[in-house]
Amino acid sequence: MTPNNHTQIAREAFRKLATRKLPPTPANYQMCYNEIIGHPNVAGFPEANLRAISRALSARNPEQKKWLDQLDASIGKHSWQGIEEALSEFTRAMTEPTTMVAADGAIQTQDRADSDHTELRMKIASMIECGLPALGSADELFSRKSEDLLRILRDPESTVYDVHTELGDFSHRLSFIAEEQAEIKIVLLDLLHLILENVSALSLDDSWLKGQVDGLLAAVEPPLDLRRLDDVKQRVREVMARQSVAKARTLEAQEEMRRMLSDFIGRLSSMSESSFTFQHKIEESARRMEGIKTFEDLSPLLQDIIATARDMAKQTSQEHDQLESLKNKASATEEEITKLQQELLRASDSARHDPLTSALNRKGLEEALIREIAIMRRKETPLSVAFLDIDNFKKLNDRLGHESGDAALIHLVNIVRLSLRPADTLARYGGEEFVILMPDSALGDAIKAMQRCQRDLTKRFFLSGNEKVLITFSAGVAQFSREESGADAIRRADQAMYLAKRTGKNRVLGG
Repeated sequence: MTPNNHTQIAREAFRKLATRKLPPTPANYQMCYNEIIGHPNVAGFPEANLRAISRALSARNPEQKKWLDQLDASIGKHSWQGIEEALSEFTRAMTEPTTMVAADGAIQTQDRADSDHTELRMKIASMIECGLPALGSADELFSRKSEDLLRILRDPESTVYDVHTELGDFSHRLSFIAEEQAEIKIVLLDLLHLILENVSALSLDDSWLKGQVDGLLAAVEPPLDLRRLDDVKQRVREVMARQSVAKARTLEAQEEMRRMLSDFIGRLSSMSESSFTFQHKIEESARRMEGIKTFEDLSPLLQDIIATARDMAKQTSQEHDQLESLKNKASATEEEITKLQQELLRASDSARHDPLTSALNRKGLEEALIREIAIMRRKETPLSVAFLDIDNFKKLNDRLGHESGDAALIHLVNIVRLSLRPADTLARYGGEEFVILMPDSALGDAIKAMQRCQRDLTKRFFLSGNEKVLITFSAGVAQFSREESGADAIRRADQAMYLAKRTGKNRVLGG
């Protein structure tokens, strides 16, 4: 075919495309071209698609591998017959060893199932044994059910039906025991609350007990937490040790006051007897004076009167000095008793403070919230709360150690206290989280106060050994609405703090 013929055929093919209003795609052009020259319009060989199918197939034995290689070779030759034969034989090679493989697989599956079943039963038995001490042994029927179930679980000859039956009986009885134990715990907690409240109500003069009672009441609030109980137990022990010393010295001082009062009464009685004796001698001297006729008889009487007066003056002076000394001792003892009472109150207050940082703890914060919210509503003044969290505190702990972490918390509290007003309240909320109550502060003022704390922290580096460490915190601030609870306002401030963390840390956001 000459070039001119090719050109004419191409022009004719484009005219057919235009006449039939077909898009000028390669496939449409090929169709028109073949139609003009009289060739059948056969699509091209889909080698890429067949190669993809071949790659997706995987050989599980040498026979299948041989036919996959045959398939690749047939695709390369564009041989549909070879492709059909290779796929047919590959499929046959997949089905021939099915029976043997299935049998082996069934055996292996059964072995794994038996092993898993045994392991599961041992784990269930171990779990039940761990939980039994918490349920007590008062219920004999439950104890027998527990023993029967453990025996069945550990018996390799027991069937699934046996385990299922015993487990059902055990679970049924367990529901009663668990419910009874929960009720017992609630009743015990109620009883403990009653006893503590009664102790607090009866100890009218022992206000130093209030901190311990409040701490215990807070500790036994459900849900119970062993770590919280242990922390309160340790702090109460420390408070009791301090109070024991102060209380013993207070009792000694009170006994000393009683002895001094007894001495004082004795001195007064002695002075009264001396006065009566002096009066009796004066009266006797007056009677003698009436019978005196001469001056010589008067002289001895005057000497007796003068001696009596001197004795009286001397004794009065001694009694005065002793009473003055007694008075001074009483004043000193009274002052010591006052100091000891203050020490008892301080020891009681320590139950409301965090032992590490001396900031208020959660119990102290609750009391402060009640007080400040009441003032806010009564005076209709603003009240704001800030929730702050130290940035990257875990990394600081991991790198420098927990002792440096504790020192960093103390450093932050000291700096923040210097930046706050005396009326503001700082409390440790937990870990590296703190809450600050700011009375008479609207939202904008409270945010500025927190930003001021951040600036002060950047000016005063924390020293860990010889290393200077910059401590920063992220904070959220919320202003109380009139009827809002403390928990709700703190929650809003906490959410704002998390937003500050996510947007770069070392910043303060309002909530």
